[in-house]
Amino acid sequence: MQNLKYIFLLIVFNSFSQPNWQVLTNVSSNINNQRFDDIFFLDENIGWAANGFYAAVYKTLDGGETWTQQLNESMLGGNYYFRNIEFLDENIGFLGTLNGEFFKTTDGGDNWTEVTNINPNPSAICGLDAVGTSTIYGCGAYFTPAHIIKSSDSGATWQYIDMSAYANALVEIYFLTENIGFASGRNSNGATILKTTDGGTNWNEIYNSNIVGEYVWKLQILDNNTDVIFGSITAVTPNPGKLISTSDGGINWNSYNAPETDVQAVGFISETHGWMGGHTTGVYETLDGGISWTNLNVGNNLNKIFIVNSTLAYATGTSLYKFSNTTLSTDFTVEANRTALQVTLKNNPISTTLEFSIDFDSSDNIMIELYDYNGKYIRQLALEEIQTKINKTYRFNVEELSAGIYFINFHNNTGRQSLKFIKK
Repeated sequence: MQNLKYIFLLIVFNSFSQPNWQVLTNVSSNINNQRFDDIFFLDENIGWAANGFYAAVYKTLDGGETWTQQLNESMLGGNYYFRNIEFLDENIGFLGTLNGEFFKTTDGGDNWTEVTNINPNPSAICGLDAVGTSTIYGCGAYFTPAHIIKSSDSGATWQYIDMSAYANALVEIYFLTENIGFASGRNSNGATILKTTDGGTNWNEIYNSNIVGEYVWKLQILDNNTDVIFGSITAVTPNPGKLISTSDGGINWNSYNAPETDVQAVGFISETHGWMGGHTTGVYETLDGGISWTNLNVGNNLNKIFIVNSTLAYATGTSLYKFSNTTLSTDFTVEANRTALQVTLKNNPISTTLEFSIDFDSSDNIMIELYDYNGKYIRQLALEEIQTKINKTYRFNVEELSAGIYFINFHNNTGRQSLKFIKK
């Protein structure tokens, strides 16, 4: 009997000590469930998070138990979408936006100043990565053009690298050393991953999905084996999103269907154990390298998974999430799905003119593309920066289309979505 009690207690203890995903304490009112786009930790305790639509930065000193707001857009005197945040050390950090402005702090996030000495000024910063003691890389933009910025002196001076020869959009950058790194996004052939071994001077493509319109949205490399690389591919309906992986540094790639089409976040702690999520999902887990997925029913509208070590990770979505073996003081509020871009399609089916209106809640970037029923890219309909809250009507002549079913894909700062229409 004593042995049975011991076994029971051991099972109970192990069940509670296993790492698991939990919602972190609510760091803001975050009405309408707007997404936290990025999170970054220097160590197990010190970290920062950036909310995109509400343009706010939060800092924690206790592993996410409590958060202090350091910055919001009113303090900068403008209208912003904060896309990413990265720090070199406890003091020097960088904040990318989708509004043509880029910020730096030298006091741990208490004060921020605009970086004005990049020529030409980047239209947006979609990815940031600090490497070594003084080197920082950035890339953009998901809505074009493709570019990389680099500083080797902690952000004092900057180099602008035109990447149009390799891609038309970049969204992620990841460096192993000051010289060896990767950038991902899309080009005219499909979702792409590029590699450099000379600090960004020259690049080679090591992956392409060969499906036009797809992006490699996020990259992750295992710390204990840098030949193992994971990527998330966000696709266009009806194509599935995908997890791609390589175990030989990018020579050969595996591809598996992801939990959703608009998948973005990816994070692994081993070659087989990892997670994904996207604009319409929370955390999905795989224990077999992406062959199968289990919905953990935690989170929503995921964009980033930040791996600290094999028992500690963080993620961003409509809240912030932590993977650990400790029980957190959390607010287990029910999270609603994201507020999608409000699009009204008129006269469906149509004969000659495709007409729709979009209700923009604030300034935005919008890319509108046309795809056939099988998800094959046809052409771009519009690409523009929206300056203010507005309801805007679009009209396009589509007489050249054969009768059938088509998709319009809308890609803005808060996500991607597709609408179906019928051409008579």
